[in-house]
Amino acid sequence: MKPTTLRCLLSMSALAGVTAASNAVAAPSDALVAAAKQEGQLTVIALPHDWCGYGPMIAAFQKKYGIKINELNPDAGSGDEIEAIKANKGNKGPQAPDVIDVGLSFGPAAKAQGLLQPYKVSTWKSIPDDSKDAEGYWYGDYYGVLAFEVNADMIDKVPTDWSDLQKADYKNAVSLAGDPRSANQAIQGVYAAGLSVAKGDASKAGQAGLKYFADLNKSGNFVPVIGKAASLAQGTTPIIVRWDYNALADRDTLKGNPKVHVVVPKTGVVAGVYVQAISAYAPHPNAAKLWMEYLYSDEGQIGWLTGYCHPIRYNELVSQKKVPQTLLDKLPPASAYKSAVFPTLQQQDATKDVVTKQWDQVVGANVK
Repeated sequence: MKPTTLRCLLSMSALAGVTAASNAVAAPSDALVAAAKQEGQLTVIALPHDWCGYGPMIAAFQKKYGIKINELNPDAGSGDEIEAIKANKGNKGPQAPDVIDVGLSFGPAAKAQGLLQPYKVSTWKSIPDDSKDAEGYWYGDYYGVLAFEVNADMIDKVPTDWSDLQKADYKNAVSLAGDPRSANQAIQGVYAAGLSVAKGDASKAGQAGLKYFADLNKSGNFVPVIGKAASLAQGTTPIIVRWDYNALADRDTLKGNPKVHVVVPKTGVVAGVYVQAISAYAPHPNAAKLWMEYLYSDEGQIGWLTGYCHPIRYNELVSQKKVPQTLLDKLPPASAYKSAVFPTLQQQDATKDVVTKQWDQVVGANVK
């Protein structure tokens, strides 16, 4: 199951407002549209309607092309999606997924197992090279960056960078949104802090991050409690390091009680990516390709953004002034994302190894 806190809230009316203001960079070919309509159906999996705006996006795709979307197990996780492909290799029925939306590491693994087929959308060149497979077997769809979620009713001076969190102003205030000995979000939080300390040197970020949190713990600024919306509101964890989309969704959920500020730090801006792919055994391969064209069009990308998940073409859309100002006003400044770093799989694996094995020894805080 995709983490509940990641789910992004979106209304149909909000999506309608932005899609009317945007046009796709490149439209799918008439031949592809015709072939997809001939197939008549698309089977998706693991797409909760309250996740990154998928509910309205699914409805918009069906209305636009007249193709029915068959939705399998909305609460499935990335591993479940891969297993669904494996279990239905020879099945052309409704239980065989055409497309998947999985965590970054699952893309290369599924390709290596021969479970995916390549397809390059018409906006392919605008997807960053480090967020896609060169042959088109998988490609980044949306991401978030680690940010500071701040209870502004308790914290008078809102921190703007990692170095600020070490100040005496934030005694008993700073937490992670997970246990860094096991949770990816927390591990990446340690990495992000270390990347800031190490001035962008990824090879030193893991160790630097551990030392950073060791110092934070010794000074009494670190709170060894897993930060959530409830603990933020209660004041147990007035500052939480977490994905920006989680924090922005919390801001909506808490409705000003307390007032929440979401801050992307000035340095150590680390992004986490999900990826799209088409099953090698897709019963509806043309509908799958058309779905990808929709997701990577301006309309689809802004649909994700309305759900607080930054689309992979975000910087391009902002630079071309294709994102409505009303939507930008709900997000941290666009400039905050320009320095975002996308760790490679190798860097993520190395960080996980260092942090999970050495947290107890170096930091000594039992997060729970």
